[in-house]
Amino acid sequence: MALTGLDFAVLVLYALILFAVAIYVSREPAGTKKTTEDYFLAGRSLPWWAIGASLIAANISAEQIIGMSGEGFRIGLAIAAYEWQAALVLIIVAKFFLPIFLKREIYTMPQFLDQRFGGGVKVTLSIFWIFLYTLVNLTTVLWLGGLAVNTLTGLAVVPSMAALGAFAIAYSIFGGLKAVALTDIIQVVILIIGGLVIAFLTTSMIGSGSVFGGVERMFTELPEKFDMIFEPGQDGYDTLPGIWTLLGGLWILHLNYWAFNQYIIQRALGAKDLPEAQKGLVFAAALKLIMPLIIVVPGIAAAVLVMPEFGVLDGEVLNATSDRTYPSIMSIMPGGFRGLIFAALVAAIVSSLASMVNSISTIATMDIYRDYLNKDATETHYVTVGRIIAVAAMVIAVFAAQPFLGGFESAFQTVQEYTGFIAPGVVAVFLLGMFAQRTNKYGAFAALAVTIIGSIVLKSTMGDAPFINRTGLVFIACLVAGVVVSRLTAAPREEQLLRLGDVQTKTTTGFNVWSLVIIAILVLIYVVFW
Repeated sequence: MALTGLDFAVLVLYALILFAVAIYVSREPAGTKKTTEDYFLAGRSLPWWAIGASLIAANISAEQIIGMSGEGFRIGLAIAAYEWQAALVLIIVAKFFLPIFLKREIYTMPQFLDQRFGGGVKVTLSIFWIFLYTLVNLTTVLWLGGLAVNTLTGLAVVPSMAALGAFAIAYSIFGGLKAVALTDIIQVVILIIGGLVIAFLTTSMIGSGSVFGGVERMFTELPEKFDMIFEPGQDGYDTLPGIWTLLGGLWILHLNYWAFNQYIIQRALGAKDLPEAQKGLVFAAALKLIMPLIIVVPGIAAAVLVMPEFGVLDGEVLNATSDRTYPSIMSIMPGGFRGLIFAALVAAIVSSLASMVNSISTIATMDIYRDYLNKDATETHYVTVGRIIAVAAMVIAVFAAQPFLGGFESAFQTVQEYTGFIAPGVVAVFLLGMFAQRTNKYGAFAALAVTIIGSIVLKSTMGDAPFINRTGLVFIACLVAGVVVSRLTAAPREEQLLRLGDVQTKTTTGFNVWSLVIIAILVLIYVVFW
């Protein structure tokens, strides 16, 4: 067992503080009951700092921490493209997409599709998202979290997953999105502190007590690990294909995740107004800049620590399963620090789990149950149904995780590729629905059909090509299919058209200044590490 009594004391303190805050923010004024807006959208009262922190807490999960650290060990800093490009996408979403969503006062992404294309498209994607979040996203976070708990405590993976799922449900189920978002402040603080500690300690070990010496040693020993843009034939080109990482399908994955993904965008939908939501997203973009320091750098450090000179990590184990990298690093940390780092990992895991089950319950309750199964129930009834669905989704994911992910070398890249099968169609449908008024429901269905068929065909005929490139090609095909089929069929009804004349895209001076600063930093990063 790698955890000491001091480590467990740190974990218990973290859990107690989290539960105390969750109970406090979940309480209801005397004589009132939670409405669906209270439970699923935090009463539309979230401030910018809660939105930004909650976005990062929901996003940075076991998939990122464990999966991206493993990729840092395997291919290096280039995997940080997922983090750094996300910062720019968050700014784009805040300026151009959020105004549309908040103007429509929607609860969910399927609700927007219902307004624009009708119930058929809404139900199709609602069911898809429920299955995706439950059987892909939840299972990934649970599986990688279970591996970490197993490595540090010796507890078997399935009981570890069950414990993490129960923890997430216990603190979030009664308060809904408000409890999730406001406790995420604690989660992000612990995540950043714990991540910086592990980055500091690993680089210090390499540099014989000096962080700067350790960083210099990493550059000297493994300069190829600091390439952001790979050349053909270089390790990692198969998943991050050089310049196409900047110009190709990775943008489709980002837009799908940050703009149209319910469990991410739901925080912004819960904002008290548009400027507050936009400030929250630019705050999240700023936090994104530092995430590789706490996620990817420890993985690169592990590639040095497996060398015979150090011999503190087992290279055979990490080369066989790179997802073991972060848990292995945690196991060599000093007592007390292990507890802090483990608390940071648990914070990332349970905050993501809580966010996902909240979004699953929102879509299942508001877009399926309320609209098609029971239209006349009370607000309290819908909240209760949402809680039951949240628990059911977590239980299903615990049992599905090992059969689905147990045999993959890198769960992070596996999930990206699976997501890439549907992301082109989802992004195409939303972009056409927003900016191509002639697009109708038939065009939307055509785009969704092409994303599945096209992805399967390219996977079977171009399986050796990087999946990011395949994603870009399928996206273009989805756009063409959506436009052509819409032109060949009846125009959408007048009430389905999305008029943008009253949508305000002008942003505040503060938002613009911070956006330019973030963009300048991103340009500098790519110039230095190209």
